[in-house]
Amino acid sequence: MATVVVVRGYVATTDFSWFSFLRARQPLDEVNFWQPSAHGFSSPPGTPFFFKLKKPHFAIAGFGLFARYEEATPRLAWDAFKEKNGAASFDEMRARMEAYATSANESSHRVGCIMVSQPVFFAEGDWVEQPKDWKRNIVSGAGYDLTLGEGRRIWEECVARAARTSQLQVADGRAVLLPTEAAPRFGAELLVRPRLGQGTFRVAVTAAYDGACAVSGEHSLPALDAAHIRPYSVEGGSHEVTNGLLLRADIHRLFDSGYVTITPELRFVVSERLKKEWENGRAYYALQGQVALPRNAADRPDLEALRWHNEHVFERTAA
Repeated sequence: MATVVVVRGYVATTDFSWFSFLRARQPLDEVNFWQPSAHGFSSPPGTPFFFKLKKPHFAIAGFGLFARYEEATPRLAWDAFKEKNGAASFDEMRARMEAYATSANESSHRVGCIMVSQPVFFAEGDWVEQPKDWKRNIVSGAGYDLTLGEGRRIWEECVARAARTSQLQVADGRAVLLPTEAAPRFGAELLVRPRLGQGTFRVAVTAAYDGACAVSGEHSLPALDAAHIRPYSVEGGSHEVTNGLLLRADIHRLFDSGYVTITPELRFVVSERLKKEWENGRAYYALQGQVALPRNAADRPDLEALRWHNEHVFERTAA
């Protein structure tokens, strides 16, 4: 994911129960700031995303980095993020969705997943006064220029609080660059890069492949896994969508065990080892050939990652 220049942030009205639940469980690598109905969200990855509490608090109580937006079923959102949805159970999450829904079936179809990386939740004594020019009729949130006026004030105050608690640090471009002599608050560039978590990876890969296995076309979500091409535990492995494939669970297991692969030419290939070692596998040999790809070219598998799997995993790893 490319590093971006931060000039704007988004201040989102935030449910106090959601905030309190997650504050008690930090540090967290990611959270799902879900919408009870999917009505969209558009900002560059890395955009500072501020949690603004509603009446009677009128304060910004934390922030994180916007990572990605996708629509999902409530069950997928829960399975991907679990308590990072700000609820103790799926039933509790659904109850909150129903409370916010404006129609009887609105909360049962698709939710909007605003996935936020590296969130920080402040103790009450560290809350930041909401923008002085905040309009009462704002329902969901508003964008702010972080280089001047109230936008700059809330950004600098939030960064200062995060630095004091050491929950965000100046790092390798994969976190908020907190103010230092080497990284000025403002000027030509202020660079951030959101670090995607497992939940974001699961939802994003599922959406990229339209909820269908890249090899078999299976659509039953409980049977599908967001598989890493290069494992997360291996150097170079990441939760980036381009390092992912949506695979049926049995194909995922064979992929990780080296019995099958997807080549840099984007063909599904089954090793002869499957037949020799287990005397079966006929159903998988029938699936050999081209794989289905995400419609968005930016989400398609990284060819170097596929080459790595071909060379280091395929036909080399015993089951």
